[in-house]
Amino acid sequence: MPRATNAPASRARRKRVIDASKGYRGRRSKLFRYAKDAQMKGKYWAYRDRKTRKRNFRALWITRLSAAVRAEGLTYSRFIEGLKAANILLDRKVLADIAVKDEATFKAVLDKVRAALDNKKAA
Repeated sequence: MPRATNAPASRARRKRVIDASKGYRGRRSKLFRYAKDAQMKGKYWAYRDRKTRKRNFRALWITRLSAAVRAEGLTYSRFIEGLKAANILLDRKVLADIAVKDEATFKAVLDKVRAALDNKKAA
């Protein structure tokens, strides 16, 4: 009995992997075995680094806010506490953007935070 290899499907599968790894260097773009590994690693790194990017941006926003708040004589943790007390519903991303691009608005937010902290201390 002749040996059946399912050649069209195998070739299509290999071609799909090779086409997807286009742009990789050397044998990673030309040979199925290495292209398959490169593609798997690439997908793993892409998934992992989508999470890492979120972490990095959050750290950046916190650093920017901390610097802007310290320039006004307050600490970051007191600022966040004051935001909650003043019931200001802006996230770190928006606050960091305001601190960098629109100092007058950030100063107004900071004044509300200070007032809320003073009211909290008096009570």
